Amino acid sequence: MLLSLSSPPLFAGTSALRLRLLQLAAALVAGLPLYGVLGPQPLAWLAWCAPLPLLLLALRSNRLDAAWMTLVAALLGLSSNIAYFSLLMPVPAVALVLAVKAMLWLLVVLATRALVLRYRTGWTVLVYPVLWVALDTLMAALLPDGNWGSLAYSQADNLPMLQVAALAGVPGLLFLLCLAPSALALWLTGGRRCAPAAVASLMLLLLAWAGGAWRLQAMPPVSDTLAGLVAIDDFVGPATPPARAQAVWDQYARQVEQLAGQGAALIVLPEKIAVLTPAQAAVVQQRFRALAQRTGAAITLGIGIDDGGARRNLAWLFAPDGAAPNSYQKHHLAPPEREFLPGARTQVALVAGRAMGLAICKDMHFASFGKLYGKAGANAEVMLVPAWDFQLDAWMGARMTQVRGVENGYAVVRAAREGLLSVSDAHGRVLAETASSPMPGRVLLVQLPARARVTPWAPWLAPLFGWGCVAASVLLMALRWRRGQRLAGS
Repeated sequence: MLLSLSSPPLFAGTSALRLRLLQLAAALVAGLPLYGVLGPQPLAWLAWCAPLPLLLLALRSNRLDAAWMTLVAALLGLSSNIAYFSLLMPVPAVALVLAVKAMLWLLVVLATRALVLRYRTGWTVLVYPVLWVALDTLMAALLPDGNWGSLAYSQADNLPMLQVAALAGVPGLLFLLCLAPSALALWLTGGRRCAPAAVASLMLLLLAWAGGAWRLQAMPPVSDTLAGLVAIDDFVGPATPPARAQAVWDQYARQVEQLAGQGAALIVLPEKIAVLTPAQAAVVQQRFRALAQRTGAAITLGIGIDDGGARRNLAWLFAPDGAAPNSYQKHHLAPPEREFLPGARTQVALVAGRAMGLAICKDMHFASFGKLYGKAGANAEVMLVPAWDFQLDAWMGARMTQVRGVENGYAVVRAAREGLLSVSDAHGRVLAETASSPMPGRVLLVQLPARARVTPWAPWLAPLFGWGCVAASVLLMALRWRRGQRLAGS
């Protein structure tokens, strides 16, 4: 029996064949909004209601029908990632990843359905968001790609709601994002009996938005400190003709000189501009060391070094005094970097009178890493992030990094090849942004905020809330299993 209100099973009274066709059509319709939010560039407004049709289908269908319709809808939604995943892995691996992600949707939706229909009370509005936050927390902690593509990142451009990340991180933002469709589904399916819980949930969402809007009033004005960014999509590898490689390096040097001439105090270049032998890298280091001294600008660039036994993905920060560069080694490696050695140390340097941290691309996809630069002792005001994206994930890569800034209270300067050149402040406001391009490349000149660092509301709350949802999910699944055992024994 479903909710004892005005919610009869869908398509009741139709023939078996017509029933299956109608259910298939309903599942495909439910998958369409998911297609718009589960890919590398989700629609922010759609994310608030995209799961609603799927939840309604599950609550108004028997368990078996709910299961296969959920799989159909989830696979349709997740198919928005096929083109991107195909850049990173072979077709069988793409199919496996999509299948696993679809099974996670099946787990969450069926568990939500079972507990809502079992207890038929207002507190079950929390089941769907708690389960998703728990899974997201586990993925962030255990998977090599973390929680890449988490639905929470869809709100990176929704500045009032994004401020929740300063209080409860991605777990808090994801909870609210999942609470909206959960409340509406419960209300539409449960009627008056569930109205108080739904209204309370919507009031919480409104309160979060209002708090974020209030926090944005404190955004500082820009300063006189100029940051320059340069990105040329062309990669210098072992097979690159020497003349072409030299042309790329010469173009970077010209762009640096032009930006410094326009007043840039710091300049960020992309990740792994070239993979070189130690001798070749020494030549590049000497050139940019002299360039920083001549122009008076701090220069950050990404370089790969292959000594024949191991490879390292580094970011060098050259100071205007001509000293040897600060060197940072990438911690979190992308799938094509299996032969590279991961780093283990952070790096903070004083640039233009401010504490600036170094990171490389994927490092900033992990909240635990971002906190290393936000905690006492590091207190980075600005993160300098050379990056290399895959074009299709340019928006997601930039916005995940932007969210790290909100969580920890620092500005972010990120220059990506095959991606975006982007500067955001500690509130997540994108100060300037442009797409990279092949030779002659693309540049960006931006004024940094007058007060780059902002103290987060409660940096300890995000992990506590995330792992609290993991514990709550274990309890919820135990309740679901116990109910199943009772039914099996009756």
